[in-house]
Amino acid sequence: MKRLITLTTATCAVILLLMYAYQYWFAPPLSPSTIRVGFVFDGDESISYTYNFSLARDELKQRYGDRVEILTRSNVLENQTEESLRELVQSGCDIIFLNGYSAQVIEMARAYPDVQFCQASYRSFSGETVPGNYHSFKGEAFQARYVTGAAAGMALREMIDRGELRPEQALVGYVAAFLDPEVISGYTAFLMGVRSAAPEAVLRVRCTQTWSSFSREKQAAAELLEEGCVVIGQHTDTIGPALACEEAAQTRTVYHVGYNQSMLNIAPRAALIAGRIDWAPYVTGAVEALMNDRRIEQTVQGAVHGNDMSAGFDQGWVEVMDLNSTLAAPGTQERINELTAQFRRGKKSFAYACDCTAVSAENPGVTISLREGYTENAESSYPSFYYHLPELITIE
Repeated sequence: MKRLITLTTATCAVILLLMYAYQYWFAPPLSPSTIRVGFVFDGDESISYTYNFSLARDELKQRYGDRVEILTRSNVLENQTEESLRELVQSGCDIIFLNGYSAQVIEMARAYPDVQFCQASYRSFSGETVPGNYHSFKGEAFQARYVTGAAAGMALREMIDRGELRPEQALVGYVAAFLDPEVISGYTAFLMGVRSAAPEAVLRVRCTQTWSSFSREKQAAAELLEEGCVVIGQHTDTIGPALACEEAAQTRTVYHVGYNQSMLNIAPRAALIAGRIDWAPYVTGAVEALMNDRRIEQTVQGAVHGNDMSAGFDQGWVEVMDLNSTLAAPGTQERINELTAQFRRGKKSFAYACDCTAVSAENPGVTISLREGYTENAESSYPSFYYHLPELITIE
């Protein structure tokens, strides 16, 4: 009887040891405490830029469920950013994401060193020191601009080859908010994409002096169309340009290339394709870093520039959406696949390659040759291509 009891005790000890080993090696880790996440939007979800950014918030909730609690502040003006951030900090947020371009965020990061502040980059901090809890990030949008431009260029090429358009009529219009590096970098890459298929093309840029004005954007697009532009791209936030194209498409062939959201439902006769930054890989990765007590830049997959990060097609930070097969030229999808594959392999400089001279937008006395191309986002997520191409681009 004593021997049986001893054997049972030993067996129990082995079982307990095996249970411990299973929990240690195979069982999923215990859920960490809930992470409270704040979002500060400079607009609301009726604006395509904010809507696109909000998709990252939605994916964060879908991925982590009850492990995250999300607080959102919308329509926050630049001079109100500090107030909104303070509210979120006092509400217990561990990390806060912003899509606005307020300089107040850095000072708030200094004031609250235990909270992580992650801001869509609004300028380059290369060579500058920022607080360790301040982070900036942005997808390399020029890659999507180039690819969507190539799709538009193929549509122009088809029209020229069919005799529907004379080479000198290959006019491309672009509705731009401001002439800052982000916008200039984007529309230049867009034109280079167009010219990869239609080298006759030139670009006319019309500025609205605001990121979001339906009436100004629609008017600017309508004026460009009246001037003979066949393709309209945009770096503004409303559907105005798409609707202008849709109205024009009732009487002639025009193409609209969208940004931040698909325009297929809005302009089915004109919407050719769209591109966007996908903010979700950074947002979800940054929260994962907090859950595992790691630095964001050691967790998120992308190019690291100090406390700043960028990536393109290689990490899913940019994408093209909804190629309209009824409007696209034959072979367009294959060309898109080819170009995105090049970007994924790390080839980038070709996006700005052309036989022309670029003139600095800051100092007209400074020029660079683009024969060997230009590598964008090499040192910062904020674009550095801040040059004009007077031979190919007219700015109004």
